[in-house]
Amino acid sequence: MTSILHPPVEGAAFDAFLQHSAPASRDHERWRSEHGTMPALYLSHGAPPVFNDAHWMDQLFAWSRSLPKPTAILIVSAHWEAAPLSLSAPAPGTQLIYDFSGFGRRYFEMTYQTPDASALAAKISALMSDTEPVHEHPSRGLDHGAWVPLKVMYPYADIPVLQLSMPTHDPDRLFRIGQQLRPLREEGVLIIGSGYMTHGLPFLGRDSWEHNVIPGWSRDFDDWAAEALAAGRIDVLADFHRAPGMPYAHPTVEHYTPIFVTFGAATDPSAPPKVVIDDFQMGLAKRSFQVA
Repeated sequence: MTSILHPPVEGAAFDAFLQHSAPASRDHERWRSEHGTMPALYLSHGAPPVFNDAHWMDQLFAWSRSLPKPTAILIVSAHWEAAPLSLSAPAPGTQLIYDFSGFGRRYFEMTYQTPDASALAAKISALMSDTEPVHEHPSRGLDHGAWVPLKVMYPYADIPVLQLSMPTHDPDRLFRIGQQLRPLREEGVLIIGSGYMTHGLPFLGRDSWEHNVIPGWSRDFDDWAAEALAAGRIDVLADFHRAPGMPYAHPTVEHYTPIFVTFGAATDPSAPPKVVIDDFQMGLAKRSFQVA
């Protein structure tokens, strides 16, 4: 059966994207001080099936095009849980991490060779030195929670990118980390929390995988999150263990908790964010938003 998991040609939708849409990124206006502070994002990042999903690629690319092209990107991914707080290697062209399995060989051969990010690393270390000293990892590259969405949003890898580890799932501590990073936004740096609004992979049935049938727990959790986001209720979002749909929506919470780094980086964390993506893939909620 044809689906984004079993397409006739792996990555054909991505090839079409590279041919028809991606070239617009070459002329994408770069951030200048006149643009004001860059937003911070929380995005549901997906995995290699993104490259078979033309709709999702269109959503991500349109989102990037609605913003000035950032001077640099700092991304906190669900797939790097490590303490102490750590930064990925800043060297240009650092090898990617292919932290997935069961997908076509093509995805293990993809590259995303970003420029040197040493200047960004120095700024982050200076901002965090008093409260959360940062370990600079000598060799770790970007994992799929970073490079998969960025390969669509900024397809020519022409922006310095660093990944920051997630040392805890405590909302308050993650929020404080985001607060410390907030000044980067004034220099055109795009801060991204990368997860997935629902991520109950063990509880998906075949109808979800093949036909995007949405389980009740996924819909319930997403509705709860949408209501809390619309009200600017970070306190409600932080009490996620009580959310409807739990623990099926998040049997482990690493895909949800990057949201608190994003809110910490916001100028006014209590202001309702702008929701940019609010649909589902394979039964999972892709809800993604930006804060000013």
